Amino acid sequence: MTTKEKVVHAVADLPDDATIEDAMERLLFLAKVERGIREADAGQTIPHGQVRERMAKWLK
Repeated sequence: MTTKEKVVHAVADLPDDATIEDAMERLLFLAKVERGIREADAGQTIPHGQVRERMAKWLK
């Protein structure tokens, strides 16, 4: 599926009363998900233990 097709599909799935901001948020979310999948496929992930350590520092 091309990027244009993905955008059209994402916007078409929005409710009829969606705002432009809603559409922008949806597209940004989908872009971030795709980026995360690409990074995971490339092995650019953080081990679970490191995530737990970082989260523990943030939650203090």
